Amino acid sequence: MALTHNFLLFCSLFPFFIIPSLSKTSFRPKALVLPVSKDASSLQYVTLMNQRTPLVPVKLTLDLGGQFQWVDCEEGYVSSSYKPVRCRSAQCALARSKSCVTECYSSPRPGCNNNTCAVLPDNTVTRTATSGEVGQDVVSIQSTDGSNPGRVVSVNKLIFACSGTRFLEGLASGVKGMAGFGRTKISLPSQFSAAFSFNRKFAICLTSAASNATGVVFFGDGPYVLLPGIDASKFLIYTPLILNPVSTASGYFEGEPSSDYFIGVKSIKINGKAVPLNTSLLSIDRIQGTGGTKISTVNPYTVMETTIYKAVIATFVKELALVPRVASVAPFGACFNSTNIGSTRVGPPVPQIDLVLQSSKVFWRIFGANSMVQVKSDVMCLGFVDGGLNPRTSIVIGGYQLENNLLQFDLATSRLGFSSSLLFRQTTCANFNFTSNNV
Repeated sequence: MALTHNFLLFCSLFPFFIIPSLSKTSFRPKALVLPVSKDASSLQYVTLMNQRTPLVPVKLTLDLGGQFQWVDCEEGYVSSSYKPVRCRSAQCALARSKSCVTECYSSPRPGCNNNTCAVLPDNTVTRTATSGEVGQDVVSIQSTDGSNPGRVVSVNKLIFACSGTRFLEGLASGVKGMAGFGRTKISLPSQFSAAFSFNRKFAICLTSAASNATGVVFFGDGPYVLLPGIDASKFLIYTPLILNPVSTASGYFEGEPSSDYFIGVKSIKINGKAVPLNTSLLSIDRIQGTGGTKISTVNPYTVMETTIYKAVIATFVKELALVPRVASVAPFGACFNSTNIGSTRVGPPVPQIDLVLQSSKVFWRIFGANSMVQVKSDVMCLGFVDGGLNPRTSIVIGGYQLENNLLQFDLATSRLGFSSSLLFRQTTCANFNFTSNNV
């Protein structure tokens, strides 16, 4: 009786929470795993998912704050299992759709069906948006025990959005859409955790383009084991994830909470010395949704509001005074002669940059491997970019600063776990063993 009462209470509180259906199997994985690699030309992080019937490998740009998965349905999308999501359905409400396509002016196909709900997919690389049909289809993904990939499992009705082919402009070569990992009910982490009833957590571990190596994304809790047998989840330091109450996305999601992941940076230190900042810029304006610090896999480098950027550059240059500056190389503003800069396990021996979080004892330390970019054989630049005055977000921590760092996003407790550089632990994000242990 108590179980029935609790179930009815859950349904009354969350009437539109639909669990994506599984394939017919009794096996329930504790976690899932995807490969992710960096495209050297676009500097985007690209993953590969098997989707449709028959299954087709689909390349997607990873968008950490993306609202949902969207793909090009206009060109080459053939699937016997595709189903459009009808207007006023529970799935439509789950997608927060506020528009209904009553008539599509072509023969029915994926992306063009009558009486279907629509959303506004964001191409966050080009900062454009378009209207797209909401659909469902089969997705196949490998399970994992945290050390190796296991058997393949499927979600039969994963919710995603369709776009047109032209909307792929600006994405890496061969990419057919974007994989949204943001704070919504139909992001990939949310749907996978609902489908397989595992913890609402996911972790990313990105590699560099120079290494030509494959990083890893985990859906579910640890362990997250990297060769030689190192459980990187044991190195995590935790800080709250902060909800920005005002969406930074376009169209239908305006006025709703942001799907991006924000953290509470309180100050910045370089070599232990505080950078003089207007700290009000580090807080989120709860009315406008501006300010604060978010994490992004779409921005290739960390972007800072102009006054923050100039203060960081000035302090960094002062601390690296013995190394000659050279002419700037776009998009960077502080570049140095690297001839006499040596190397350590964690990259060039340059001033350490600390993003200080909820207390002086909790900080995200950025070593030389994540702060310095080799732009020429004898030139290194500080890998931060000027974001101008009055940007929507004061600090956007970009992909380069995330590489070879394990980041775990706990959606249930709204908490980020971060490792700082795994190079310090004598492993890298390229060290997940993708050799399957499935017999």
